[in-house]
Amino acid sequence: MIATTGRPFPGALPWAQKLGLDGPIICYQGAEVRTLDNERLLDHGIPHDVAMEVIRFARDRNLHVHAYRDDELIVERDRPEAHRYSEHAGMPIHLVPDLDTAMGPTTPKLVIVADPADLERLLPQARARWKGKLNVATSTPDYLEFTNYNSDKSEALKFLSERLGVPREQTAAAGDGRNDASMIAWAGLGVAVRGSPDEVIQAADGRTISPPGHGGIEQLANLLLR
Repeated sequence: MIATTGRPFPGALPWAQKLGLDGPIICYQGAEVRTLDNERLLDHGIPHDVAMEVIRFARDRNLHVHAYRDDELIVERDRPEAHRYSEHAGMPIHLVPDLDTAMGPTTPKLVIVADPADLERLLPQARARWKGKLNVATSTPDYLEFTNYNSDKSEALKFLSERLGVPREQTAAAGDGRNDASMIAWAGLGVAVRGSPDEVIQAADGRTISPPGHGGIEQLANLLLR
């Protein structure tokens, strides 16, 4: 079993260890694949110039946006949204004067944190604006996440399956966010959690399981054993 998450590596590692997983971790929405001892197997960041387009887009709308450098969460402004994300990710905030100079040549991903209704309106705009340059999806209703065009969970899962010698038809994936849709569609068995956005349900061809804690794990196991 492989942990596949939008979380940064430092935020994903404790969960993988807690679950007793010993395989590589797909993190940063698929922008990176790392071993538990921090070896990078895959690294596809957003180029600096494209990242700055997103940052200016957020600045113009007075929205919180953050980036990453060397596994540090970096922000320009000390806002409540930054602290909310920091607590969820399990990572401290690093306040910088200017993301332009603080980011470096690439960043694994960018995240805009805002009201879910605002992000629902922004999502189609952002997808149209950076089509062919970036993957744009919500992970939770209040997180709008940007990764490089060649970086999503499906590409990372494909990379790992080839590296590990596992045929596509023998892979399985489950999730509940728009950031999971491509992975669910690619996997041999793709399953969505009930209540997921429509595009996630469609990616799973209507195959759904209950949320964790409500029998979802058992249902997924049954599907795998068919």
